Amino acid sequence: MADSRDEPLVLGIETSCDETGVGIVRGTTLLADAIASSVDEHARFGGVVPEVASRAHLEAMVPTIQRALKDAGVTAKDLDGIAVTAGPGLAGALLVGVSAAKAYAYALGKPLYGVNHLASHICVDQLEHGALPEPTMALLVSGGHSSLLLSTDITSDVRPMGATIDDAAGEAFDKIARVLNLGFPGGPVIDRYAKEGDPKAIAFPRGLTGPRDPAYDFSFSGLKTAVARWIEAKRAAGEDVPVRDVAASFQEAVVDVLTRKAVRACKDQGVDHLMIGGGVAANSRLRVLAQERCEAAGIRLRVPRPKLCTDNGAMVAALGAEMVARNRAASDWDLSADSSLPVTDPHVPGRAHTHDHDHVHEVSKENLYS
Repeated sequence: MADSRDEPLVLGIETSCDETGVGIVRGTTLLADAIASSVDEHARFGGVVPEVASRAHLEAMVPTIQRALKDAGVTAKDLDGIAVTAGPGLAGALLVGVSAAKAYAYALGKPLYGVNHLASHICVDQLEHGALPEPTMALLVSGGHSSLLLSTDITSDVRPMGATIDDAAGEAFDKIARVLNLGFPGGPVIDRYAKEGDPKAIAFPRGLTGPRDPAYDFSFSGLKTAVARWIEAKRAAGEDVPVRDVAASFQEAVVDVLTRKAVRACKDQGVDHLMIGGGVAANSRLRVLAQERCEAAGIRLRVPRPKLCTDNGAMVAALGAEMVARNRAASDWDLSADSSLPVTDPHVPGRAHTHDHDHVHEVSKENLYS
């Protein structure tokens, strides 16, 4: 049996939105997952404010990296590589993470890996359930994304099958929570209220589920509008809004469409594994319904624990470790943030596509931390 110390030790930095995440993994073993959240700073605005997020990342970056190293029981010079989310996400927030990663990689003389946020959400499941089957179908649902992706190689081949054409699922949760005066973020609070409500109380619409609609695309704008108008009508009539029933019925409409399309994609593509990731994957009803439908279809469901579903540095480190293990090309020093980085680019390799990382050590042969 190979010594676990032979597996790549990688630090990952995630700053695509409002979470400053720093994770450290050795191979597929999670050693540290440190997070500093600025969600409370955004709550009074009802959503994430990019400039506020960027400043919060700047303040949290070094302390969060130091905490991760301490939790993992390793030093910076022990690392085999530094991975960072290069996109997609908020441009200013991404730049903070990319700049920090480049600084640490340069100073330590370690290879730098700019990786894709969405591919990282898929790869994090390896920390929970072992190596990803190839191919794997992935349903990624968050505040910014609702996507169906087919991965045959998480480091080089991720194919988009479907995506939202308007609001992402998590965005819809936030907006309905705001209409119900439940605060921000909306996902956890709606999940909590829905547990005490009737999911069949109100027949809200299921977007893009008609016979002529795109099989794998999503739309939640119409649902959001229908729920908001239903609430407004109740209030206009002077009636009490049954918050728990609204939450349960709205949530059911979202997870019904998500799971139905994901299972259909698996069947159509002949894939017997479905992985669900992203912040909305922490939703309790989504997990239950996905399990029921996957079991009925003979599909194995893989969902990481809730903490690994939301944005975190562990997922970036997991993908970075896979890049090192598969000898993928490191990124160049001119790596920049790309707020619209396509999922078809799991990572951003150097232009020369070298596999020996010499470009790193030509610049920094001495460990500046020694």
